Amino acid sequence: MINYMQKNTLDNLFSETLKILKDLISFKTISGENNLEFIDYCEKKLKPLGASVVKTHNKDKIQANLFSTIGNDNGKGIILSGHTDVVPATLSDWTYDPFIARDKDNKIFGRGACDMKGFIACTLAAAPLFASQKLNSPIHFSYTFDEETGCLGAPLVLKDLKKRNIKASACIIGEPTSMKVITANKGYNEYITHFTGLSGHASNPNSGVNAIECAIEYSNKLLELRNELRRIGNEKIFSPEYTTLQIGKISGGIGANVIADQCSLEWEVRPINKKDSDFVNKSIEKFTSDILLPKIKKNNPKGSIDKVIIGEVVGFDKEESSYAANLVCNLIGDNSKNTMPFGTEAGLFQNAGISTVICGPGSIEQAHTIDEYITYDQLKNCLKMLISLQKKMVQ
Repeated sequence: MINYMQKNTLDNLFSETLKILKDLISFKTISGENNLEFIDYCEKKLKPLGASVVKTHNKDKIQANLFSTIGNDNGKGIILSGHTDVVPATLSDWTYDPFIARDKDNKIFGRGACDMKGFIACTLAAAPLFASQKLNSPIHFSYTFDEETGCLGAPLVLKDLKKRNIKASACIIGEPTSMKVITANKGYNEYITHFTGLSGHASNPNSGVNAIECAIEYSNKLLELRNELRRIGNEKIFSPEYTTLQIGKISGGIGANVIADQCSLEWEVRPINKKDSDFVNKSIEKFTSDILLPKIKKNNPKGSIDKVIIGEVVGFDKEESSYAANLVCNLIGDNSKNTMPFGTEAGLFQNAGISTVICGPGSIEQAHTIDEYITYDQLKNCLKMLISLQKKMVQ
């Protein structure tokens, strides 16, 4: 139950959140692409509040993370973390332009509205509230790039925090969980395997090396490993309770009458633990070196199989007693704790020694979908959590 003053605060913050969210949706921060205007926008919101701002960039200087702090660092701060990137959106598939926010039926539509610009908008709207009174510990705002393509930005943030000796008591990652507390998620490994065979006329298959057929053999081995992972899986906190493996894309060749000399295979693993991740990698590498590669080199000594790591993101492990989870349960008034099968940056923050929890507005059912949206109620529930957090931090 919130009192009249809190309701007035909520109404004001909600109005500001809608304005900010509409602005954030307009930035086309697709994974792998420039996000600097988005980051500059966030900086302009935070710096006038007296917040410190540190940016860390990718090697090409076209993407940046932002880490901002309100209050004096005492090693007990709370991090509010969100990723700035979104998955691509095809204009022709959407009812309206995915990068122009649409307000309808108490929902905000637009790419990233749910995953996860809604959370970032709430934190930016609430920032003046945190700056309005002296905090007993600092509040940090962490906005990262390229979470969707292997969590590439967060490690740079964590490396910088270690360098500057910045510590924190907790990290709240605002992925869309319908404002439910999440205490564990699977890891996420993504790979592309490239096959180089030998071209030739299809009328004489023995004259070449068919890269597509090599990729199929490789795929069959992956499917064998998938079945084994399912057989040995027993982590009942997840659904499904085993490590999953999926082949997402195969591409190669130029026509039915030409032996394909090139092929690429895109695949992923969502491990419940490091043991399963190691099992898949060691098994497929042994199959490659002992069986498949010798077949290729028999006809083409220059043939090759190259497995490229797109991203290997550690899982978020459930802890018996989590300060961050207990904090958020108290803030939202819900002691239930859940897990989820998709990867996040949570494991990275956890491995850096920061108690971490996932809780944010919006439903994962809307993430990455056509006509993605977030509801008013979810945004308000997130703001209630932040209001409660600020109240706790000034006591």
